Amino acid sequence: MSEVRELTFSEAINEAYIEEMQCDENVFLFGECIRAGTFPHTAGLLKKFGEKRVLDSPIAEANMAGFALGAAQEGLRPVVDFMYAGFSYYAATEIFLNTASYYHVHGSQHPVPIVYVGTCGVGRRVGYEHATPVYGTAIHHPGLKVCMPSTPYDAKGLMKAAIRDNNPVFFLWHTTMVAQKGPVPEEEYIVPLGLADVKREGTDVTILTLGLQVHNALAVAETLQDEISVEVVDARSVEPFDLETLLKSVEKTTRLVIVDEDIERAGFAAEISALMMEQGYDLLDAPVKRVCHPNFPSPGGYMDAYTMPTPERIEDAVREVCR
Repeated sequence: MSEVRELTFSEAINEAYIEEMQCDENVFLFGECIRAGTFPHTAGLLKKFGEKRVLDSPIAEANMAGFALGAAQEGLRPVVDFMYAGFSYYAATEIFLNTASYYHVHGSQHPVPIVYVGTCGVGRRVGYEHATPVYGTAIHHPGLKVCMPSTPYDAKGLMKAAIRDNNPVFFLWHTTMVAQKGPVPEEEYIVPLGLADVKREGTDVTILTLGLQVHNALAVAETLQDEISVEVVDARSVEPFDLETLLKSVEKTTRLVIVDEDIERAGFAAEISALMMEQGYDLLDAPVKRVCHPNFPSPGGYMDAYTMPTPERIEDAVREVCR
């Protein structure tokens, strides 16, 4: 086995694109400013694959999503880059209603292999239309798969899995993690959609989270290691969600904190809390605690530090459930 390299988040995604486009000529990319490389995950793709497979789109998200559905119906495998995931709301009808339901409505006879890509997340002092994560909305619409990696390794593996999937997949990545580095092997690998990962083992309390918040959770676990043993579970996929891994963790720790950068009301954390009450109630020695964004729009600017989940808020939640 060759030595494992260090790649940035964007380099890992870029490498996934290259490998999948080389393997399957039906894979092509189009989106907002991808030729210019506003974000570096598409750097060099135009030169390598040409203008027929790497296309800049107008700033017209509904048209982008409709074009992707038509292309998928004809046997192609489009990767649609919205730049910022929040921009996809302009294409809500095409994505959440038409495309999400298409495979099911047609009795699984007509796959729609589309990957929607976008950055999101607070912390870069951008406004709510740039920061808002869409996974809470997306999982409300059956037929869509949704993932959000926390490491370059997971980013490459999940992107390859998303491109190969015959269902529409939302691939989200946190805006603050573009240049984050991590080990990525040269050998071929896939990270399956719907498989969580225990990033750190512990015995006293489980923290379930995803994306950037995995690193905040790990920081809290390190801070508390001499006092409270924290297990950190990275969901990686929010749909399908790996409930089995979470239940196994909570069976050991008996306490659960869910850290979710999305709005608290009716979000991912709320859904998992409900699942735990239905299927894991007897495992719990304390109520489930959520650490989320408050129920108002992401303010952007310096106010992000007062609304986003932080290590301090996560630590307070861990201490509360462990009293």
